[in-house]
Amino acid sequence: MKLDIIFQNEDFIVIDKPSGLLSIPDRLGKDPSLKGILQQYMEKVFTIHRLDKDTSGLILFAKNEAAHKHLSQQFEGRDVEKYYLGLVNGTLLTKKGTIDVPIIEHPGKTTLMMTHQKGKPSVTDYEVLEEFGMFSWLQFRIYTGRTHQIRVHMKHLGNPIACDELYGEGKPILLSSFKRKFKLSKNELEERPILNRLALHSNQLKFVDAHSNKFDFEAQLPKDLRALLQQLRKNNTT
Repeated sequence: MKLDIIFQNEDFIVIDKPSGLLSIPDRLGKDPSLKGILQQYMEKVFTIHRLDKDTSGLILFAKNEAAHKHLSQQFEGRDVEKYYLGLVNGTLLTKKGTIDVPIIEHPGKTTLMMTHQKGKPSVTDYEVLEEFGMFSWLQFRIYTGRTHQIRVHMKHLGNPIACDELYGEGKPILLSSFKRKFKLSKNELEERPILNRLALHSNQLKFVDAHSNKFDFEAQLPKDLRALLQQLRKNNTT
């Protein structure tokens, strides 16, 4: 698999991860992971943070123990600025705000998280950038790195991330669901989804390395999300 490397130096590597690829190996170890691929080409690779399998965008790995220690402390100390873009279901009453609600592992389902007062502190800023009736396009900034944090917090608000199988309906988005006068092309027997994966993208990381150098990385939206937004905007104006 060809990796989209945004930047690398002697201390770390920043990659634009595609949706559908694990960040690190799971317990079974059967599916390919980004870390596993990197380990084929590099002497050492250290995990600093993770993205969900179906989330695309920026992810950072360290190349040595010193960089791993420093960058991990930056993440744990909330010194790294982490921004995401995502499409959610519905319209939000409050267009900009902070979700400060603890998150805990679901007691009955090992793969699920949930909001609960006994959980770990979890803070997410959100801002509505565009509205499309059925959907809204948001920017998120997370201050903590809980598993599924944005997904759990948006479910808590009642506006789950589009196509989220764990915290929403999980239905793929069809063009016919929002486009007026939609027609199948002649050579198609059934409609193919315009988006069939979690509509969440890690688009910006800002941090300071161990040598006091400031870094600001950005990952452009992948084609599937760009195509969906284009159609939603087009439909908004017709």
